[in-house]
Amino acid sequence: MKSIQIPRRFTRNAWGGTETVVLETSKRLNAMGHEAKIFCPGALDPVREETIDGVSVTRLPYFYPYLGLSAASRSQMDRKGGNLFSPQILARLLLEPDVDVLHAHTGKRLGGIVRLAARLRGIPYVVSLHGGAYDVSSGEAASWTEPSRGAVEWGRALGFLVGSRRVLSDAAAVICLGENERRLVERAHPRTRAVVLPNGVDPVRFKSGDRNSLRARLGVDPLDELLLVAGRIDPQKNQALALDILAALQPSRPRLRLAFMGPVTSPAYLESLRQSAERLGVAERVIFFEAAQGSKDLADAYAAADVVLVPSAHEPFGIVVLEAWASTRPVIASRVGGLVDLISDGRDGRLIDPADVGSWIHAVVHVLDRRPAAWSMACAGRAKALKSYTWDAVAGKLLALYEEVSRAGVAKTPRAVANLSAEPSRLSL
Repeated sequence: MKSIQIPRRFTRNAWGGTETVVLETSKRLNAMGHEAKIFCPGALDPVREETIDGVSVTRLPYFYPYLGLSAASRSQMDRKGGNLFSPQILARLLLEPDVDVLHAHTGKRLGGIVRLAARLRGIPYVVSLHGGAYDVSSGEAASWTEPSRGAVEWGRALGFLVGSRRVLSDAAAVICLGENERRLVERAHPRTRAVVLPNGVDPVRFKSGDRNSLRARLGVDPLDELLLVAGRIDPQKNQALALDILAALQPSRPRLRLAFMGPVTSPAYLESLRQSAERLGVAERVIFFEAAQGSKDLADAYAAADVVLVPSAHEPFGIVVLEAWASTRPVIASRVGGLVDLISDGRDGRLIDPADVGSWIHAVVHVLDRRPAAWSMACAGRAKALKSYTWDAVAGKLLALYEEVSRAGVAKTPRAVANLSAEPSRLSL
């Protein structure tokens, strides 16, 4: 079989969870004898063609159909949520030979292009929701349109042309990260098959981290206590909460440090974090850095941490949790979104309301002061990751889904879908 993966962007210059999912599943699909390629807009990357870890990547021209859009706004839309259009991607999807299934990792106009290409070719397409459809906070959704404020959008006709409003309802399957989003999709699109397929992790890669290597480069003493927040610098990730925790514990724990690791998708939020660190008197204890995609820095960062914090205001899944578990590190996370389904509170991690700063502080102290209990929790997390969340297992289930929708063809009726499973809408892959 052959599939084309279509994310909104794919670049080493601004790596995130979606890029990880697309690359890791594509690598393993190829290893299984399935051919997976990536076609995407050239956002944030001028390289037209390249191969990353054995996966072919083709980047194509695109544009934002707005009048009066500034260069700064365009750059911000490249980084997060931009509703773009690309006739060149449509052409390549139509001309690429021997394709069995298209896999969209976005909706809106680009998702509509995938829909139209699939219908013109007479092949099925599936859509992965990476937390950007129904299970998303109003504040997060509003941030996607903020860069286009003041500009005049003229691209609604393009969306109508490619059927952008029917991307989910016409898909052969919609892949959700968690049960909550699956239920929401099922409610909104009762004729569409919605399945749960979680993210994964490479346990071998994260077990090889060097605790002292990155600490030395970042100027963190071997005896310092280090809190790590991994993820893009963005209000959704709620890094401000970690600053409050650090400030509260500063008098009693003089060796406590805090590291933020991830790309910047909101420069304004980064500046606000720096200002808050200065105001709270903890700036000298805070480090911002980014681990290069494919480098050993990522595994070294988790190995360097004593506790991994996931303070997100909204989180559709939480791939950071899997990476921390694979590194055998204790996790304290927000009781929101997909994190609630992923973590068993008190067994393999802690779940705390993001508004309850006092409970966060207490949990951090508890983990730092009771190392045997923290280690037991971290080991339970690693065991869960090894059992249920390896990329090999995820890719195997994805390939099975491709085969099912390909056998069913492009027909979209309740009977055609029902033939795939006794209760297809409730199937978890």
